[in-house]
Parts: sequence; C-alpha cells; structure tokens
Amino acid sequence: MQKCIRRGMEEEALYWAVELYNSGYSEYVWKRLRIMSSEDVGLAHPSISSEIWALYCMFKEQAKKKEDKNEPQRLFLTHAVFILARSRKSRLIDWALLWAWITHKFRRLEIPDFAYDKHNERGRQQKRGWGHFFREGTQLENPADVWKEDEYRRRAMKAIEDPEGMGLF
Repeated sequence: MQKCIRRGMEEEALYWAVELYNSGYSEYVWKRLRIMSSEDVGLAHPSISSEIWALYCMFKEQAKKKEDKNEPQRLFLTHAVFILARSRKSRLIDWALLWAWITHKFRRLEIPDFAYDKHNERGRQQKRGWGHFFREGTQLENPADVWKEDEYRRRAMKAIEDPEGMGLF
C-alpha cells in the first residue's frame, strides 16, 4: 500500500488498503497513513497530517456505530488513501530526521548571540531590552505579507515606549 501511494498508484494502493482492512488491520493501515503524511508528503502539502488525522477521527467515530452494516467509515479510509496518492510528495522530513538523529551526538552548535535577549538571564545580564528584542529577537526569515502586521509592530513598539498611550497613534 505505502509503495503504491508513494508512486501515485491510487487504485493499487486502495486495493491493498481494502485487503488490510478486510483482514482486520485497519489500525495498522491508519498508522501507516499517518506516518506517510510526514514521511512521504511532508512539506509538499504541509496540512496533510491534519487532514489525515481528521479522516482517522471520523473513521473511528463512524466505526462505533455497529448497527450500520454499510460500514460508512470506509469512506474516510478511501479518502485518505486517495489524498496521499494524489498529493505532491517530498521525503525531506524523513531525510532530515535520519540526518539529525544519526549525527546529533557528533555535532556541537553554540547558542547564537541573538538568542540572548530580555527573556533570559544572560540577555538581561547584557542589559538587552526591548530595543534589542525588536531589532534582533523578532527577525523573520521568509516572512509572509500579512495585512496590518507592520502597523501592529509599530503599535507594539509605541506601547512599550508609552504604555498609557496604548500605542494607538
């Protein structure tokens, strides 16, 4: 099933999912689908893990209704297989996991200077206040263009300078 999903072979993947489901392995199928959402798709579709989890929860809830002989919970399993098979794929998360955990004990990083700010003891010892925090501590890489963000940043800076004025101007 997983190898077929990786290759976008949705009909074959569904065949194996049904085979496993009919053999009493639905929890195993869902375990693999949840893992695949990070391992085989990951950042290519960042919200897919939430989608797969939601489908799993709906599957579990529907499966509680034993009186429904049509087993509508199978809808959610089928949906999950198709989402994963049709999704763009990336194994970046799995490659990063392997690299990070295998090499961690051999690597040593120093805490960067910008991490020391008004929120920790070393930063306070260096007399780093709000100014340093706004210049260094809030820097973003790859920022989104979010409506009014700059306005609220200015308001926050003004509020720090003049709390009674509430930074409204």
